[in-house]
Amino acid sequence: MFEILSILFIVLGLSVLVIIHEAGHFFASKWFGLWVEEFGFGLPPRLWGKKIGETLYSFNWLPFGGFVKIYGENRTEQSEQEPARSFNRQPLGRRAAVIGAGVVMNFLLGWVLLSAVFMTGIPRALLVTEVKAGGIADLAGIKKGDQLTDFKSVSELIESIDENKGQEVSLNVKRGKEQVIIIVMPRLAVPEGEGNLGIYLTELGLPQSGILESFWRGLVNAASLTKMIFFGIADLIVGVFTDISILERFMGPVGIINVAVETTKLGAAHFLQLLALISLNLAVFNVFPIPALDGGRLFLLLVEKIKGSPLNPKIEMAVNGLGFAFLLFLILTITVKDILALL
Repeated sequence: MFEILSILFIVLGLSVLVIIHEAGHFFASKWFGLWVEEFGFGLPPRLWGKKIGETLYSFNWLPFGGFVKIYGENRTEQSEQEPARSFNRQPLGRRAAVIGAGVVMNFLLGWVLLSAVFMTGIPRALLVTEVKAGGIADLAGIKKGDQLTDFKSVSELIESIDENKGQEVSLNVKRGKEQVIIIVMPRLAVPEGEGNLGIYLTELGLPQSGILESFWRGLVNAASLTKMIFFGIADLIVGVFTDISILERFMGPVGIINVAVETTKLGAAHFLQLLALISLNLAVFNVFPIPALDGGRLFLLLVEKIKGSPLNPKIEMAVNGLGFAFLLFLILTITVKDILALL
């Protein structure tokens, strides 16, 4: 039941990231006075809609993300009543601003979420990342994903274990929403190169910061993560054409949801961190000049600027179609890999 609720919450969270992206296009279009025909929450078919002013606000049956329909985007629509407010009639710089606004919104959201994490802080603990089969921890019932809440660092745990060799030690363990006590008895003699309990750990925790410091640290971390993500995605795109095995290092929707389910067990702050990371990934991925993405559309605007006139709509549609096919190939390949990893 917990995992079902977690998945629903995760899908909602991921949908919010997409809606925030589309909201960037929406607000930029409204700012410049463009004709926004529809702002949809979820994907069609339509469940319910209400027209406010000239814009239809709709809720759709598929609760994944959203969309914005701006008059004139596909360059085939004409209007004698509102020709000046059509997207394709706007100056190039204005169109670029509308397209790039989604990326800006995803970066800002990532920054805000990271800042919120710094403001709230994360209780310090040790996370069990792996348990050696047949080891003391395994036999005692410690599992991957458990948090040892009595200790703030690995060195502190090691010191405690060394002081209590051959004696029973009670460990307070947080497992999802549960708090359990597990009894272990550290070995008197430990073979060289092995840990006493047979577990691999990583340190969790973050001290609380003030509001101004939190926003500054959030910005610095968002910028640093954005740089790392950029080079990571660049490696992925190049690797698809040079070494297809590089896809093993990346995860798709199935893998993200699986990681997110595990992350929700660690607490709200960790989940916010994950959402911030995904939001920054969306921002960076949309910058790349891949047709069908915002970056691809911006690249076509650059070509238009150099050429001095708009591209032929048929050529633009063909290029976007190829880009969409490439993205579909990536998503399907990585998704199949994620599913096989879960079996």
